[in-house]
Amino acid sequence: MKLCWANTDNFDDAEVVILGIPDESKSHALRKGASEAPDKIREISSIRDVYNRDGSPSLGLPFSGLKKRICDYGNIKRTQVSETIDKIVSKSKIPLSMGGDHSISVEIIKSISKKYGSLSLIYFDAHPDFISSTRNYYGSVFYDVLPFIDLKSSLQIGTRTPEQEEIDNIKKYDLTVITPFDIVKKGISEIEKLILNKIRKNVYVSFDMDAIDPAYAPGVSVPVPMGLRNIEAVYLLKSLASRGIVGMDIMEVCPGYDVKDRTSHLASRMIAEVISHMI
Repeated sequence: MKLCWANTDNFDDAEVVILGIPDESKSHALRKGASEAPDKIREISSIRDVYNRDGSPSLGLPFSGLKKRICDYGNIKRTQVSETIDKIVSKSKIPLSMGGDHSISVEIIKSISKKYGSLSLIYFDAHPDFISSTRNYYGSVFYDVLPFIDLKSSLQIGTRTPEQEEIDNIKKYDLTVITPFDIVKKGISEIEKLILNKIRKNVYVSFDMDAIDPAYAPGVSVPVPMGLRNIEAVYLLKSLASRGIVGMDIMEVCPGYDVKDRTSHLASRMIAEVISHMI
């Protein structure tokens, strides 16, 4: 089954390539099942975002439509990430990956940086993932990608549950962090301006679904209260896509803990909104 937004089977013709990476081998989460997310997101997109009109399918589109040519490449193994991302970006296509645990993002970012150099990383997550004492797992992602990003033009959004080691690293590296409380205090428009003034041209977005409050996205690996509202997150994603991104991933959807598939459906809608605003 393919994501309902896919509109071409021709990889060479595509501008955006959807990729599933059903792997959670480097997750320490008590909740298991993130590896089921790519197929579940595809399934729910075909149920919730497709209507029947006189026997013919009709997509429930974003208001701005979908003008990009989108290919669903299918699922790959973690060991195939580097070569597959290289294949996609070498042809100037935009990869949009569905995990899987968040540590997968390290290989994606590493591969994309081969073409574009240091990236402006926009990292949506309830957790900083800035552990440095333990490496190569879902809690050290941000530290592990430091060699491949431009820290001055990178930032975290939605962060609200750091460990002390992560607080220390945030201060040490002078990392810009936007918490949900900052959005409440300053308003979404001011936060949007801050982000757009911060980033450079080679922007990569990594989105852990636990950045969103569990009221809107309960089916995640490590839920944390007091998160982003879904509309705030999508508003910022649309703004980033309108400026231009070189890739994006959506990680840590955990379908077995979802409520009526609302998290998987939200992920599907997020993908559509981002693609609809890509330049």
